[in-house]
Amino acid sequence: MNLVKRVSFIILLLNSAILSAQDGIEPLTSNNQLFKLSKNALNSEKKLINSFDSTFTYLMDTLSIPFFDDFTNNHYQERVADFSDVDVTFDKKYKLLDSLTLSPLASSVKYSSIRTYRRTYSIDNSSFTDSYLDSFNIKLGDMSSYPVAYNDVKVYAPYYIFDSLSVLNDVSDTIWITSTDIVQDSATQFFKKINDPSKFWIDNSAFHNYDFAISPWSLGVMTFDGLNQYGLPYSSNSNESNYADTLTSKPIDLSAYTASDSLYFSFLFQPGGYGETPDENDSLIVEFFDKTNNKWDHVWSHEGFLDTNFNYVHFPIKSASYYTDAFQFRFKNYGHLAGSFDHFHIDYVSIDFSQIQDTLLIDFAWVYPVKTILKDYTSVPWDHYRNSTLNRINTEVPIYVRNGSNILETNQSQSSFSVLYNNVVESTTAISGFSICNSCSNYSPRTNYMSFHDFSSSLSFDVSKPGDSQTFELLGDLNVQFSEKTLENNSSKFNQNFFNYYSYDDGTAEAAYGTTGVQSSMAVKFEAYEKDSLLGIMTSFVQAANDVSEKLFLLTVWSDNNGQPGNEIYQDDIFFPRTPIYSDSNNGFFTYFFKDNIKLPVDEVFYIGWQQFDSDRLNIGFDRNTVKNENLFYSLNDGVTWVQSSVEGIPMIRPLYSTSLDSTLGVKTIEAKEKYSLYPNPSQNGVFHISGELSNLIEIQVYNLQGKMILSSKNEMIDLSDFEGGVYIFNIITQKNNFTIKAIKQ
Repeated sequence: MNLVKRVSFIILLLNSAILSAQDGIEPLTSNNQLFKLSKNALNSEKKLINSFDSTFTYLMDTLSIPFFDDFTNNHYQERVADFSDVDVTFDKKYKLLDSLTLSPLASSVKYSSIRTYRRTYSIDNSSFTDSYLDSFNIKLGDMSSYPVAYNDVKVYAPYYIFDSLSVLNDVSDTIWITSTDIVQDSATQFFKKINDPSKFWIDNSAFHNYDFAISPWSLGVMTFDGLNQYGLPYSSNSNESNYADTLTSKPIDLSAYTASDSLYFSFLFQPGGYGETPDENDSLIVEFFDKTNNKWDHVWSHEGFLDTNFNYVHFPIKSASYYTDAFQFRFKNYGHLAGSFDHFHIDYVSIDFSQIQDTLLIDFAWVYPVKTILKDYTSVPWDHYRNSTLNRINTEVPIYVRNGSNILETNQSQSSFSVLYNNVVESTTAISGFSICNSCSNYSPRTNYMSFHDFSSSLSFDVSKPGDSQTFELLGDLNVQFSEKTLENNSSKFNQNFFNYYSYDDGTAEAAYGTTGVQSSMAVKFEAYEKDSLLGIMTSFVQAANDVSEKLFLLTVWSDNNGQPGNEIYQDDIFFPRTPIYSDSNNGFFTYFFKDNIKLPVDEVFYIGWQQFDSDRLNIGFDRNTVKNENLFYSLNDGVTWVQSSVEGIPMIRPLYSTSLDSTLGVKTIEAKEKYSLYPNPSQNGVFHISGELSNLIEIQVYNLQGKMILSSKNEMIDLSDFEGGVYIFNIITQKNNFTIKAIKQ
């Protein structure tokens, strides 16, 4: 679209009737946390689709029982090997073999799959006869997969022979086929032995996370949806449903046991959570591997339904066919393949001796990690934190734990929380069990607890550390007096970042957020530790059901007006709007720098966001675990009135501050912003007045809805009384900047 058409299009959008706007969320169709393969790696995988050459087969070790995973950590077996590893072996296979000796044919051999012949011409009587050349029997291998399957095939010489016979001479010509379809080739399969009993799973299409489940029984779950291991949809067909994620165990040796030994398989599952609730056509499935018959058996499934609780599944392993040295089980889901839809979350997967389920989950665990001990924010600029004279450590740090025991348990043991730097403890504090359970006498059976703790006087970050950024570790250690199922979930570690931005969000999106309404605006309030200058705005736009990558918006910064967005401090030039840009990095943020790389001075309290042109949600990532929507506002009438959002969570949008790195970015400080306004606006008679620094005024250009300039003036009064009512764009040109203001003649 050329500039004239684009400008006209934008102005037409601005004049559209304002629709009834609101804000809301919808499911994702990608997952930025899983964007971990480069395009080169993906392309490399595509090249190997028709050949196993130079690929690895991993020979997994065998586990023993009891088997248990509560997903506090990701126990997926990483498959990383190099051809130079000392324990790597290989098997080179050839495409063409001698049918009798099974030895590889020479690398130079070429054959045709089409029958070839000798043609004999008789020049004397202008006739010819054909006779087929001899065929050869060889074995032809399918090189697309290992082990190679060979078939007996007949092949033919890769040429034709033409003989010309006459009384005077006998001429024979051989015509070679230039592109023969059967040629010798080879592929090498490499093997790597795995021996790591701390890893349990051999595939990683399911998503290990701490955020998608509601009130899990322990720290971390495994989530099943319609996204593959790279965070991309299994299918671009928005209506297709099929099997999606799988989670397969390593082989488990059950050969020493029988069905009479009462081995039980158990796990927890939750449909939906903070994701999308699966419906009755979707399902979570468990299958057991029957080694003797080399097949997977369906042993359990459950359709989707609405429930925020975790449901317990517990059944015996009965069939004798599973008691082998290579038993395996796997979870998989059936659902919508076009994105992050139809969620199931699992936890506490176990194979153990038991007949009574209440004895299986005696465990005390973190439910969610502590992601910040700062007041309000997960990250703040390091120089702001160092310069602050106030104590910025939170007086109400939330701690989420669960007593998984089936009986009352004493709360006399003390737990702890610490700040570490390079794995060295810098400050620590004790936390009594009495305070963790909110002054209870004992931990109640099977109960989740959320408590709030004042760390302002006991924990700190060393402000003497130099640099533009710092990262500290937060470590929480739980301690109880009863014997537990596992101690792994008694520790929770998270990074406390101090970079060059403020953030509410925890870096993970559970949904896509936006407003619906022509000219609607979204604004997020920030209250900084000090006045400073912004360089731009960091956003994590995410892909959802509707493609909005071409939708237009104006990046905007507002001042504060009694707890709501006030005047515009900055807005993009209307002639050069933005579109959503999706990052393929792990943290999923893209930075929009301000026009001309300016530094924008802001007070402590300000708002960042955008004004959009049409009604579609722009789909910014939405953190549903961080409930800060008291700072989220939207407007449906160009900022005349603002509404505080009722959707619990916070958009993933961050103000980027100026640091000593600015010079390398080519940014420059903006001078004190000139302020211009129109009054009255709207105008009943079409007469408008310009207020502001008129001494800097060069020209005022007025555009109609077709993008045509209808008037140019150097006066502070503009008379549009002879023009029709509607929306007009005033382009105010000064000695320092250009400004655009919408004007309405009624």
